[in-house]
Amino acid sequence: MSDSMVPAAVGESASCHTTHGYIGDKSKYLARIKRIEGQTRGIHRMIDEEQYCIDILTQISALTKALEGLALGLLDDHLRHCVVDAAKTGGEEADLKIKEASDAIARLVRS
Repeated sequence: MSDSMVPAAVGESASCHTTHGYIGDKSKYLARIKRIEGQTRGIHRMIDEEQYCIDILTQISALTKALEGLALGLLDDHLRHCVVDAAKTGGEEADLKIKEASDAIARLVRS
């Protein structure tokens, strides 16, 4: 694999100029994460209390949807901010951002 094909480690991908696309909605994202953490703790409690399997699976489904919603929101912000900015600049930066977004979409689709 060439160096250009090696995926960046978490937190190592190219930045979006000085800020990331989600910064404007940072508090919204943090609130969503807190709710997701609460859902996760709830599932832990349900298992600890040996609740009915289907009830636990229902909560896992809700958690999965919450995570998907969070991911789609971040992806939308990335496309609208980082990818659009890079596309305006053009060149390698634009190609990199488009590949990065395509790879992120592929990971989301596989999950």
